[in-house]
Amino acid sequence: MRYLATSLFVFLCLVGCNEDMALERPLLDLTQYVDPQIGSVHGRWFFYTPAARPFGMAKLAPHTNAYNSLGSWGPTGYDDRHTSIEGFGHFHEFQIGGLVYMPIVGDLKTVPGTLEDPDSGYRSRFNKSNESAKPGYYSVFLDDYGITAELTSTERVGYQRYTFPKSEEAHLIIDIGHKQGESSDVTDAFAQIVNPNEIEGYIETYPEYVKFCDPGKRVKMYFVAKLNKEPLRTGSFVDSLQKKDAIDTKGVNNGLYLTFAMEQDEVLEIQTGLSHTSIANARFNLETESLGKTFDTVAKESQEIWNERLNRIVVEGGQKKDRIKFYTGLYHALLGRGLSSDVNGDYPLIDGKIGRTELDESGNPKYQHYNTDGIWGGFWNLSQLWALAYPDYFSDYIQSNIDFYKDRGWLHDGVANGVFTNGVQTNFQGLLLASAYNVGIRDFDIRTGYKAALKNELEYHGRNLGNGKYDLSYFVKNGYVPYKDTIISNGWVFNFGASHTLEYSFSSYAVAQMAKGRNDKTSYDKLIAQSDYYKNLFDSETKFMRPKLEDGSFIKEFDPMKGWDGFQEGNAYQYTWYVPHDPAGLIALMGKPLFNERLETMFTDAQKSMFGGGSEEIHSFSGVEKLYNHGNQPCLHNPWLFNYSGKPWLTQKWVRTICNEFYGTEPLHGYGVGQDEDQGQLGAWYVMASMGLFDVQGHTSAKPSLQFGSPLFEKITIQLDENYYGGRELIIETKNQHPDNLYIQSLSFNGEPIAKNWMYHKELTQGGKLVFDLGPQPNLDWGTDTPPPSMSNEK
Repeated sequence: MRYLATSLFVFLCLVGCNEDMALERPLLDLTQYVDPQIGSVHGRWFFYTPAARPFGMAKLAPHTNAYNSLGSWGPTGYDDRHTSIEGFGHFHEFQIGGLVYMPIVGDLKTVPGTLEDPDSGYRSRFNKSNESAKPGYYSVFLDDYGITAELTSTERVGYQRYTFPKSEEAHLIIDIGHKQGESSDVTDAFAQIVNPNEIEGYIETYPEYVKFCDPGKRVKMYFVAKLNKEPLRTGSFVDSLQKKDAIDTKGVNNGLYLTFAMEQDEVLEIQTGLSHTSIANARFNLETESLGKTFDTVAKESQEIWNERLNRIVVEGGQKKDRIKFYTGLYHALLGRGLSSDVNGDYPLIDGKIGRTELDESGNPKYQHYNTDGIWGGFWNLSQLWALAYPDYFSDYIQSNIDFYKDRGWLHDGVANGVFTNGVQTNFQGLLLASAYNVGIRDFDIRTGYKAALKNELEYHGRNLGNGKYDLSYFVKNGYVPYKDTIISNGWVFNFGASHTLEYSFSSYAVAQMAKGRNDKTSYDKLIAQSDYYKNLFDSETKFMRPKLEDGSFIKEFDPMKGWDGFQEGNAYQYTWYVPHDPAGLIALMGKPLFNERLETMFTDAQKSMFGGGSEEIHSFSGVEKLYNHGNQPCLHNPWLFNYSGKPWLTQKWVRTICNEFYGTEPLHGYGVGQDEDQGQLGAWYVMASMGLFDVQGHTSAKPSLQFGSPLFEKITIQLDENYYGGRELIIETKNQHPDNLYIQSLSFNGEPIAKNWMYHKELTQGGKLVFDLGPQPNLDWGTDTPPPSMSNEK
């Protein structure tokens, strides 16, 4: 666990620590293959934030439809189809948003107007040809005002640069009091001018998920902004009501405006320190990270830092469009889940309290603290990718969750500034913690983490919507969660007993394996028994996972294609495959012929609808009632199941086909059509799949493995972190790489033939060369003898 105090120190340390490697292989400019516009139609609120650093707090972005958003799933912030901009925001996290600037000239307006009628407010039209977005930088020309707007950032400081035309009436609108994306209701917003060119304040919100997960709690954001020019006049506003000469504002729907006289091409630059703990820390973050740094310096550093992170995996050969998909997916996997801790290690606890990360001998924090959406399904792609190439970040992320446990008594599955924001209620943080331990990442507080993980899987007293698994008592006591409605106070209704049963079985297995590693036989025996509870929902008549009533009988009217009926964001057909820890056990229940027949039918059918992402409806749940839905997490391991059922060539075929057809390079067709990229999890799936690597078990086994598909590139070099793994780099080479060559003919590792379609994670992270030989026809003999590890064949 490391702490990197300033952005320049980040870069110097990361490059310096690998000086020998850098001398051998200079950093490549891989940001050229990142296109932030990909998938930006119907992306989530936190999706499009080009002016940000990896996992940064300051995530700057243009807004086309964030103002006065309608709750958690309202306007997304930015949509590539839109042609007018209403401002430039600083905070973009799950359930967190606010602090928007907008430069204008001419008549003063203090409401943004609408997409349909931009002239009804201060929003400006723009031409897509005058817009540029790349990692760490964004620019656009605002047609209505003749202003060039540019954005960049350090980890905690937003930089905005506006180049004006000549004007005696140039204004900067500072909106603090309106809903922004997922931030939901603003309950209090304050800003004041503390000297002629400095503004400080805070924003307090009450997001929708907080309302039912942590009722009464609030999310706060703090800021201190410094301008390079003093305004001629100032004022405040509440919506369209303006108050001249005001220097402060407090309330809701409010903000400040500053008026300037600008010469032709004169620049207004604003540096804004951000914090989730206090105005004082926002100022300290600003002073520390912006000291002596111009806009151009910060933008250049940002590109360098992004290139360092992207260079941890270098792909060569293959098609250019695939390199664009790869590095854009990798970029997204490193963009979500932003910092919540300050330069000094302070991070937000509940009710305005402040925690501090552990300090090293020099008084610097040893690790970072993060805000985060839930990890539902992220262990199938995000955590595998983090574990392989970014174990330092993965360790920090795990320790953040342990710190939350110390404060609140439970692991979270979604947190905004110390407040529970669980969205899916299954709380896989225990599983994630165990997976890090299982792959050998052990420089976090293991003792407390293990205690937290055990509680997450076994303790049902004191459960609620905040800490997730609200129905765990049924699972632990009865062996399944029944089919019944749970009515939430705000009118939401949950009926996900069947999917929760399967998910809790999986997470029980993960923590059981950690218990095995800790020599805790008592806990292991309890958890491994729970891991088998998935069998309690298997209907031997229909051969599907079928919801059960409280009396133990299966529901009578059962349609395996009906979505949301006992299964969250899916149906029985999709969730019947949801036994990732024990595919061998599922094969035994279904019978191998039916298992393969259904799998093959599923993908043949799914291809017709772009694997669940080809609907004319642009929303994340368009595939909920299909056989397969790649646009959502519960299905993402399915194409890899052929490796377990004796037909690995079909894993090679369908994984490659999904990479080619579900994923695109356009704003609309980036991740299916308008599907849920969800903080990088679909992009990370592509990264892993295109390298020919994936673990169906999500590293939950005590000895994690990686299963093989056919890589998309001629050469892939993965830089391994020697602080965690025995090797320096893993090289994947592909002979006979061609779009038509989908199938593995043979495989070797360090010159030795590999007959299995999998290897242990520990073997691969010792480093070396993995060589695939591909061809246009399946090799029906390769990889069929020894299936990958599964709970049933581990016993």
